[in-house]
Amino acid sequence: MAYKKIAQHRQAIKEGTDLNKSSIYLALAADLAIAITKFIAAFITRSSAMLSEGIHSLVDSLNEILLLLGLKTSMKPADETRPFGYGKELYFWSFIVSMLIFILGGGIALYEGIDRIINPQPMSNVGWSYIVLIVAFVFNVFSSIAAFKVFNKNRVEPESFWRSFIKSKDPSTFVVLFEDVSGILGIVVAFVGIFLGSYFHNLYADGIASIIIGVILIGFSLLLLRESRSLLMGETVGKRTLDEIIAIVESDKDVVKVTQNLSMYMAPEEVLLLLMTDFRNDLTTQEILVAIERVKKEVRKKYSRVKQFFIQPV
Repeated sequence: MAYKKIAQHRQAIKEGTDLNKSSIYLALAADLAIAITKFIAAFITRSSAMLSEGIHSLVDSLNEILLLLGLKTSMKPADETRPFGYGKELYFWSFIVSMLIFILGGGIALYEGIDRIINPQPMSNVGWSYIVLIVAFVFNVFSSIAAFKVFNKNRVEPESFWRSFIKSKDPSTFVVLFEDVSGILGIVVAFVGIFLGSYFHNLYADGIASIIIGVILIGFSLLLLRESRSLLMGETVGKRTLDEIIAIVESDKDVVKVTQNLSMYMAPEEVLLLLMTDFRNDLTTQEILVAIERVKKEVRKKYSRVKQFFIQPV
């Protein structure tokens, strides 16, 4: 059956998926440890910025669990009910993760900051906050470096980071990277807010820091929501790649012209492609079938991610 062949293709990209999982597991371990220490410090110091950071790390941990779930379910073999496979499961869960960052991370941080400004309270034992934030900063930097290395493996030089992010089809890499970067920024803001509040005896600095953390998280979540939504709805193959594929097809001796193309990413390394193709009029049905298989083979030599490839004679 066709879906069995798709399952074989999906198994072929398992190695890359395992690499993504390793960076997620590293981030999960770091975020869980950081979240626990932040909550303890928030309880001792009564800092809303520290509490917001604890919630941030806890949400990140939940998000990484959901990404691992998405990676696992996306690798399920295709079957009769899902003949194109389960690749879009990863896109669905990355969209949910982006929503959680927006609602739980950013929303609660904003609420805590506003509440602390309305009902200001003095902080105590701020030394604990500094220690926890410095440790958390180190953990986040290491996690960010690991995530950036994974993201960079699929980056085409000399593309900018932003361009690579927009073109990326693998949310398991850029979601973790963005979480780590927002975590570093949040730690810096929390540190500055606690320091200013303690040094100048300002009861509002801590709340303002919490609001800034919320704004940072909401900003990052909107970027992730935009990209995750686009992937979930279905992104086409890049124009340059499509032009090169069409050139390969039209270079075949039996092909006259590709009249239309339809493509969509089903998973980070799996593309569905349909080409409406005009063949020579003097070919028999059998000769057209042979030409189709020959063309498919030539395209896949260069573009192995074209797993589901259909050529429709017109």
